[in-house]
Amino acid sequence: MATDAVAISIRAVSHAFGEPGDPRYVRALLDTSLDIARGELLCLIGPSGCGKSTLLNIIGGLLPPATGAVQIGQTPVRGPLPREVAFVFQENALFPWCTMAENVTLGMVFQGVPKAEHAMRARKSLEAVGLAEFAQHYPSELSGGMRQRAALARALSLETGILLMDEPFGALDEQTRMILGEDLSVLLARTEKTIVFVTHSLGEAVFLADRVAVFSARPGTIKKIIAINEPHPRKPEFVTSDKFHSLRNELYTLLHDEIRKAVSQSAITGAEAKA
Repeated sequence: MATDAVAISIRAVSHAFGEPGDPRYVRALLDTSLDIARGELLCLIGPSGCGKSTLLNIIGGLLPPATGAVQIGQTPVRGPLPREVAFVFQENALFPWCTMAENVTLGMVFQGVPKAEHAMRARKSLEAVGLAEFAQHYPSELSGGMRQRAALARALSLETGILLMDEPFGALDEQTRMILGEDLSVLLARTEKTIVFVTHSLGEAVFLADRVAVFSARPGTIKKIIAINEPHPRKPEFVTSDKFHSLRNELYTLLHDEIRKAVSQSAITGAEAKA
């Protein structure tokens, strides 16, 4: 991949929590290297506890790696880069006493966006996620899916080139996840943002991703990268295609043994904690 086409460069990144010898010591991530292209949607998928979210936090500068390095473009990541990177988490973290427009504006306040741009950016980002008519509604007046759209609008209003999304649809029902996935695919085609998306859903990974990085059980490292080779925006019919099911089955095969290992690791850790 040409250097100017790389949005995120990850080199030999490892991380552990706690100190060796401590019963709570956990090696979460091991020697992970990866280039993520500009405008690409990369999904990270793997067993629980394999370091997917850890890697996302390292990319975003929320957590320093124990070893290795990450670059955003030509900039080494040594802390948060709010002008380059925005986050969307599983919990929407909306303030219940603020309207949708006010919640979106708060992100810009924290980023330091000039006040004169707030209203225009908030309106534009809410329109992008289909919430323009709900700008003056409060979170309690909206469904879970709409609240998650608002969280995405807040990230879009920051106008960063990179979005890091940690199971943003994980708390939603399957039907809502499907619709939001379709909308995200359209958004990617329109904005050409670089998105790193953590998920546990095989179908979601296949439907959304340009590539899927499959992680091993802890300590997590990339087992294989699968290219989806399907243009955005993805059509709903893609879900019923032979190609979709073949790719989903490939992910299942790659993950099955890793999930078994992760379950065994959890059982051993639990037994040691009781000893």
